Amino acid sequence: MIQDDSEKRRAIEEAMDWLLRLKADPDCPQAARDVEDWLARAEINRAAWRDALKAWDALGEVRPRHADLWPARPVATLPRRSRKPLAAGIALALAAALLFVLAAPALMIWLQADFRTGTGESRMVTLADGSAVNLSADSAIDVELTPEGRHVRLLAGQAFFDVAHDGRRPFTVEAGNARVVVLGTAFDVALDDAATTVQLARGVVGISGEGETHAVAEMAPGDMATVDGATGAITRATVPLEEIGAWRSGLLFVNDVTVDSVVARLQRYHSAWISVPDRTLGRQRVTGLYDLRDPDRALKALVKPHGGKVRSISSYTRIVSRY
Repeated sequence: MIQDDSEKRRAIEEAMDWLLRLKADPDCPQAARDVEDWLARAEINRAAWRDALKAWDALGEVRPRHADLWPARPVATLPRRSRKPLAAGIALALAAALLFVLAAPALMIWLQADFRTGTGESRMVTLADGSAVNLSADSAIDVELTPEGRHVRLLAGQAFFDVAHDGRRPFTVEAGNARVVVLGTAFDVALDDAATTVQLARGVVGISGEGETHAVAEMAPGDMATVDGATGAITRATVPLEEIGAWRSGLLFVNDVTVDSVVARLQRYHSAWISVPDRTLGRQRVTGLYDLRDPDRALKALVKPHGGKVRSISSYTRIVSRY
């Protein structure tokens, strides 16, 4: 389900980016041919294109030239209103299109979560057993404490756990297909569409990954383990202790991860929607330290070394590309 939603979201992002390119350069025949090639690749692209056009039409916007490259069922449009600035129309169209794929998963997380945070918000939660959980922005957890054990599911985002020692009741954290088991320790867990990352600050933990393989590893302080979201394979690395959970002080440290992964984390601190339709740019791997208190500056610092630029379509939208 997560993978399907991720693919739909990516296709919607690409469709809206193609519309923006056609709007910005209506007389470019190559852009038209590129869009047609993209549409021909997969049905999910054509479905996303139809959704994007529906949102565009419903807002009374004039379709860019060549927008009807692929036959789509006509849709009813609202009476044309007075022309609004293009940027505002684009922002509304993006929001409307994304509603198709984002509303249901977000609602499910909201219903399951015992504790959650909003965009740019962090929260410290003390559980009934005395354990402390520091939730990052746009994050959510589901908690179950019983006489036999303590179980937390990270439903979205990132959290730093400082677990109260209890030799009789192990403390288990599940995030995606990763599972961490401890008795008393401190560690950070970050969940995104592609992988789950665990960084250990204190104590010893066991981590396992469920998927095509069943990988198990033991971690010591300063260890970082990344569990692949598709295969369950575990990749090991080390990280300076002082940088574990650095987001609690407004800093984001990443080590050999993709641009897409970092953008997903910055998104939790940015009120605007961020799109990276350039797949080559999104797959570039980076290591660095970024300031979460200024997500726009962090976004520019992230992509500039790879030739990327950040376009502010409006206060609600950022498009990251190399053109």
